[in-house]
Amino acid sequence: MHPWEEGRKFVLGGVVIPHTQGLKGHSDGDVLTHALMDALLGALGMGDIGEYFPPSEEKFRDISSLLLLKEVKEKVQNRGAEIVNIDAVVILEEPRIAPFREKIRERLSSILGIDRECINIKATTSETLGFVGRKEGVVSLVSVLLRLP
Repeated sequence: MHPWEEGRKFVLGGVVIPHTQGLKGHSDGDVLTHALMDALLGALGMGDIGEYFPPSEEKFRDISSLLLLKEVKEKVQNRGAEIVNIDAVVILEEPRIAPFREKIRERLSSILGIDRECINIKATTSETLGFVGRKEGVVSLVSVLLRLP
């Protein structure tokens, strides 16, 4: 999860989505790609993105999360694992994600080298409950299926 922040672009799955604010983060704040990287690393018992790309490292400031995803993909491949599918949900009150869903799937597909049909992206609201409902931030949850050697 990331809070909204004025003066930033809203990046989701590597796609810039028009909105009045972006998400706070040391990198580009791409909450979907961050959750995807954590899911991939977690599925292999390899920790989390904070271990590999710590916010204390200036070289990761404002970096595209897609560049970090490429590194995570290499780590997954080095373990001999293959990404079978990805199922992601983004929880936010606004903006609507549906018009950008296919572009996000295409972007992630091209980075990960898997068919876009194996990537599912959905969005929902929190029905005005909690910090998401108060429009203070965005949450993303991702499940991955990997094939191991």
